[in-house]
Amino acid sequence: MKIDKTVAPSPKGDITLYTLTNASGAEVTLSSLGAGIVSIKVPDSEGHLANVVLGYKDPASYIADGPCAGKIPGRFANRIARGHFSLDNKEYTLAINNGPNALHGGPEGFQNQVWESKCDGNGTVTFTYHAKDGEEGYPGNMDVKAIYTWDDENRLTLNLQAVSDAHTVVNLTNHVYFNLDGENSGSVLEHLLQLNATCYLPTDETQIPTGEVAPVAGTPMDFTSPKAIGHDIKADFTPLKIGKGYDHCWVVDNYVKGELRPVAVLTAPKSGRTLEVSTTQPGMQVYTGNWLAGCPESISGGQYADYDGVAIECQGFPDAPNKPSFPSSELKPEETYNETIIFKFN
Repeated sequence: MKIDKTVAPSPKGDITLYTLTNASGAEVTLSSLGAGIVSIKVPDSEGHLANVVLGYKDPASYIADGPCAGKIPGRFANRIARGHFSLDNKEYTLAINNGPNALHGGPEGFQNQVWESKCDGNGTVTFTYHAKDGEEGYPGNMDVKAIYTWDDENRLTLNLQAVSDAHTVVNLTNHVYFNLDGENSGSVLEHLLQLNATCYLPTDETQIPTGEVAPVAGTPMDFTSPKAIGHDIKADFTPLKIGKGYDHCWVVDNYVKGELRPVAVLTAPKSGRTLEVSTTQPGMQVYTGNWLAGCPESISGGQYADYDGVAIECQGFPDAPNKPSFPSSELKPEETYNETIIFKFN
């Protein structure tokens, strides 16, 4: 494994970038800002390498970007209703940064911090971050690890770990956007998506889950067999109108806590690239880049448009702290949060 390390300045301090190149020449670039994925270069059906991850030309542009491109949001990814939750009969108030709700841990969440980092020389990079008690309104001092491993099978494994000295909540994922034809190559609406999910979580008009777990059968939310992302995206269907496209959590079929299982396949007919996603998480938030226009200059020097990338964010359920029927997002001092996501490219 070839490893290159560079440093870029930013208002948050120096950002460390690691580029890992495997035996076939495929490579991943990771950033200490938000423990993020900056680039993944993998071959198409003819063997031509291209970056399939959306990102920005200037490493500092990742700070406080709206799309949260490639980064690890936290301490709670996704939305918490009205920025409130209760734990041990105590009410906690969070920053409101998405309509009336809290999103991705707040404006100064994990995604906008420079993490400590180290590389072992064998294709594994470990990022660590210490969140203080009360940071962004959450209880408990929390130590977080994001451990990435890139291998010769073009497989990127992300292990997410957290411990806290007080009862708290946590929900971690990576918010990377994929375009398997290559970043800045246009829309992903012709990409084929298949999800191992026969149910999804309907939301209210502010995109907070109602608590219902609804079947996808007979609706535009059905991706149980491969379907073009754009096939139903403009359908006369209220959930799609709320967010101008897909921005919903699908429920992983046959979920067992701690058990790794395949959950999604994304295919680009044009390039022939395929992405297989596996996780230990109970949900997948699929976001079709409905509001990408106007974000910072792209890594290749252009401008992204809406629907130029798709995120498959393996995670716990949105608003879980306020929904007792959902898989718990609580973390106690004697416990370790430990979840895995694998991106495998073919």
